Amino acid sequence: MELKPKPKLLVSVYSLILIPVLGKKRVAMEIAAQNYNNHSNTHKVTLHVLDSLRVTNSASEKMIRKKRIKVMIGMHTWSEAALVADVARQARVPIISFAAPAINPPLMLVRWPFLIQMAKNGSQQIKCIADIVRAYNGRRVIAISEDGAYGTDNGMFALLSGALQTVGSEIEYHSVLPPISSVSDPERVVQEELIMLMKKKSRVFVVLHSSLEMATYLFREAKQMGLVGRDSIWIISDSIMSLLDSVNNSVISSMEGALGIKTYDSENVGNSEYQDFYAQFRKIFRTEYPEEDNSGPGIYALRAYDSIRLVTKAIERMANNTRSSPKMLLDNMLSSNFSGLSGRIHFEAGQLSESPVFRIVSVVGKRYKEIDHWTPDFGFSISTFVDKCEEKIFHGSFFYTAKSLFIAERNQTGWEMPTDSKPLKIRVPDGTTFETFVKVKYGEKPNENKYDGFCIHVFNKARDLLEYHLPYEFESSRGTGTGTNTYDDMLHLVHNKTYDAAVGDFTILSDRLQYVDFTVPYTESSLVMVVPAKSERLEFMFIEPFTSGLWVVTGAILMYTMFTVWFLEHQSNPEFSGPWKNQISTALWFTFSSLFFAHREKINRNDTRLVILVWLFVVMILTSSYTASFSSMLTVQQLQPNVADIEWLKNHNLKVGCQDRFIREYVKNVLNFKSENIVNVSHDYIYLKEFKSKNIAAAFLELPYAKVFLNKYCNEFTGTMASNKYGGFGFAFQKGSPIAMDFSKAILQLSENGDLKSLEDEWLTPSHECLTNITSNRPNSLSIKSFGFLYLLSFFTSTICLLLSLIRWGDPTNQGSPPTPADISSTNEGISDANESPSRLDFISNSNSPENHPPSPASIN
Repeated sequence: MELKPKPKLLVSVYSLILIPVLGKKRVAMEIAAQNYNNHSNTHKVTLHVLDSLRVTNSASEKMIRKKRIKVMIGMHTWSEAALVADVARQARVPIISFAAPAINPPLMLVRWPFLIQMAKNGSQQIKCIADIVRAYNGRRVIAISEDGAYGTDNGMFALLSGALQTVGSEIEYHSVLPPISSVSDPERVVQEELIMLMKKKSRVFVVLHSSLEMATYLFREAKQMGLVGRDSIWIISDSIMSLLDSVNNSVISSMEGALGIKTYDSENVGNSEYQDFYAQFRKIFRTEYPEEDNSGPGIYALRAYDSIRLVTKAIERMANNTRSSPKMLLDNMLSSNFSGLSGRIHFEAGQLSESPVFRIVSVVGKRYKEIDHWTPDFGFSISTFVDKCEEKIFHGSFFYTAKSLFIAERNQTGWEMPTDSKPLKIRVPDGTTFETFVKVKYGEKPNENKYDGFCIHVFNKARDLLEYHLPYEFESSRGTGTGTNTYDDMLHLVHNKTYDAAVGDFTILSDRLQYVDFTVPYTESSLVMVVPAKSERLEFMFIEPFTSGLWVVTGAILMYTMFTVWFLEHQSNPEFSGPWKNQISTALWFTFSSLFFAHREKINRNDTRLVILVWLFVVMILTSSYTASFSSMLTVQQLQPNVADIEWLKNHNLKVGCQDRFIREYVKNVLNFKSENIVNVSHDYIYLKEFKSKNIAAAFLELPYAKVFLNKYCNEFTGTMASNKYGGFGFAFQKGSPIAMDFSKAILQLSENGDLKSLEDEWLTPSHECLTNITSNRPNSLSIKSFGFLYLLSFFTSTICLLLSLIRWGDPTNQGSPPTPADISSTNEGISDANESPSRLDFISNSNSPENHPPSPASIN
């Protein structure tokens, strides 16, 4: 680049990209230079372009010396920019690069002090890629990049790996393609790499960094091999997508269905300067490159235009200085702050300071369409993209819709889905401890095997709820040559991709989640201690409906009521009078017979009647409650464990039986049983054998196993529930498989519509007579709390009547001579007819009542 008049400032436009790419940037910079020259009377700018595809140190030095270069502009990749920046540092020439490193190298400003980056490092772009992967629920990702110098590849790979971890994903494989300049047959190299990628299950591909030539080979071969399209998700970084503005439409068509990230460049669409530039650009570009389909400027063309403006604005600020230097020019450019066509032009630490806004585009046919925007602070700006992803990806499928500008009916799962020719290969346990869960009936050939059991039925029911066809085939250990039968070994076979999934009674454990993805549990699991049962002694069972405290209080209130009745009646009622022996026996008999409503003694006093009325109400409640509680106790099967608890087992140094590895470890490490006292049991009938031989005193089983065992031997064993719980049973799939999430949803649907409960009732629920054997459902004895109010009511009623009676007898006006024998005889004669009444409780009026005695002669007179 030269400045006229003197001193001349030469600005060199240098690019390492193909001519079509150079064309747009060169046209944009020529427009900027021409606009400046037309309006400047003191300075002129001349552009010199190095028309070469590769940059070297010698070429750069030669250009600087020959053309007296003052500023160099270009370098689309960071490896190229770093190479030229080394030359610029020695020549003390400012360099403007359109590329920035993924991670800023240490001491970058010291190493390349004359470098200005019209870009920002790749950390924000990597976060955008991770958000897209999360929207698709991609659990495993294949990263693809072309090898380059100065950490271009490694920096972006490290950033991507960290960003994916924050969204619950990981990089399954990193494919590094050699630099295209170092291979003679790039097509063959790409084919070999894609063949290796086809062996991977993941179909989420992220193209981090590549030259346009290598990206063209990559997508062309991937499309021919069927890796672009159904089930595959391709995400293309901004550095590659920005180059597509200058490629032929046939190149874009090979990327159909891919998602791309492009720096947002439409902020100034309504700006007059942008409109003028846009019209000039399209006119010139169509004239010079009539064969190109896309004549619009891209982000690099806009930045190229702004780079010329950056230089010219710095020149204008130096116009009044009599002396100038490269360092002064550099400082003026770095201090710039203006609104350009590509965005805000302001620098911090040699890079653009403004956070980028990315456009998410989808390649459709020979063009691409914008579907959303992404910013570092707010993520996706509209909900269409994320909502559609979340709406469909839970089913393992992603369907593009017209509303979101996606290709209609496009199924992309990011995973190699099973087909009829290549069904889902599922490992099934063979020889399980309890055949209720999985049972294999072998045929003459492996494909003639029959699979049955609770787990198999749950799998089939869940599979029927999937929204897509899922071909599958079961395999057991016999005839597979794997030679592994433990549950951990089978899960490792899923992890190493020998099998796609494992279906059976696999307990979800934290250490297993490192190797496979589990569905949500389809049955709960906790630890149950199973021990031999003994029948409970029933000799004194009749006292168990009431607690001992209730029996004592009942007896006390009974005696108090007896005393009250006797005290109130013995002075006026002949049935409660006489010798002390007769009085006590009558009072006792009356009180106890009232418990059965069989008393026949007559009551004379009203206050006594009130005491008895309240007492009979209490008796009625007590007897009905006792009958109900006693009946329920007789209904429940009275089986009691012959082992007190876990501590009793350890104190008596008794052996216990376990099956699974994690159960044995729990019994040993948590329950602190000795290793020699833990017996490995491999089948349900062996449990029975070990119990009968007294080799084990108890067995620790997971709840589903305990249900089956106690259902079979409910009259001989009982179980007690432990406090700890496990993850339950689930189906295992390869890490990152979307099918696991699809089955999780199906299992939840089975639980919600009651089908899962029906399967549990059919396969696991104990019979009616065994239903109460796992947990103790025995009714509790009734306590004093249940009848406290009634007893207080009876007590206070008796006490009040007793106190009133004492007050009445203590009053001299109410005192009289006790009844004579003649009075008693007369009274008995007067009530002889009443004794013939069939009523249990007959009451007579007071013998001194006027109605019961004939009037005396004196009264007649």
